Amino acid sequence: MITEQQMRSLMHHPVHDAEGHRIGTADHLFLNDATGRPEWVTIKTGRLGNGQSFVPVRDAHVVGNHLQVPFAKDKVKDAPTVAVDRGGHLSEQEERRLYHHYGIDWDEAWKTANEPGEGGWAHRDGGDAKSTRTAGAAEATDTAATAPTAGAAATGAARPSDTRITAASGTGTTGAAATGVAATGDLKRDRTGGRATPDDVMTRSEERMRVGVERYETGHARLRKYVVTEEEQQTVPIRHEEVRVEREPITEANRAAAMSDEPIAEAEYDVVLHAERPIVRTEAVPVERVRLVTEEHVEQQTVTGELRKERIEADLPDADAARPTRPTTGRDKGGPAMT
Repeated sequence: MITEQQMRSLMHHPVHDAEGHRIGTADHLFLNDATGRPEWVTIKTGRLGNGQSFVPVRDAHVVGNHLQVPFAKDKVKDAPTVAVDRGGHLSEQEERRLYHHYGIDWDEAWKTANEPGEGGWAHRDGGDAKSTRTAGAAEATDTAATAPTAGAAATGAARPSDTRITAASGTGTTGAAATGVAATGDLKRDRTGGRATPDDVMTRSEERMRVGVERYETGHARLRKYVVTEEEQQTVPIRHEEVRVEREPITEANRAAAMSDEPIAEAEYDVVLHAERPIVRTEAVPVERVRLVTEEHVEQQTVTGELRKERIEADLPDADAARPTRPTTGRDKGGPAMT
């Protein structure tokens, strides 16, 4: 089981969940009145650290310089908000709410607390619950006050419902006594570093602007290929044959050839004419390559936001008005007394 000394060394250190995710920062330690052992710790959560969640530390472990609890991060953050009384104690009802939230059986926790030997967390080193301090006082360290305080001393092994949980300071070496603990879990120390007091210190907070950027989609660009039909004109030369009649007179030179046929007869002679005509044929040829390329351009943009800031004002009494006055007599002025 984790010890008080270990817990005090981990105050203001990170707290991780069962899977190693950071939950927040350990803030305040609560001790069991009957045993003086660590029972609960509050964890600062949220971006500004203004959230407080209670988590049991009986099954917690020290890993390096941080505390690891056997619960999920969301489970811890969703823990119920409980009130702490003026003595810095958790009431039975509040503690029951926390036990129920973390799925810890109340009666089973009592049985485990009173197991014999080191297993029972209700037993102190070198004694049992009969030797614990009076109800309402927490023994934070060996240097804490040992004098009895008001209240009835525990007469048996403390059951969770019978054990009040006292808030111990998150830093320092002395614990929180019954008369020196703040009324809420947000404990403050006085200027001397002694016990926490409820009303002497106020913490002022303000919001800070942290501007970041996020990447998001603005649209889609795509390449789409489609077919269009265009008319194209080209001029090409074409040839054709035509017939004309040529007459050649008969001479002595060609008379023999001309007289080869019958002298008088009918005859026909055919001449085949030829012509050229255009023939259109198409073929696909690559002409260019097209691609999409993205370019980043940086521009300056001004962001405006509203920030909340706390202001603290002090209402102080008028020193002159608060000083008592009395009539002035001659004796006060050093003269003769008035009669």
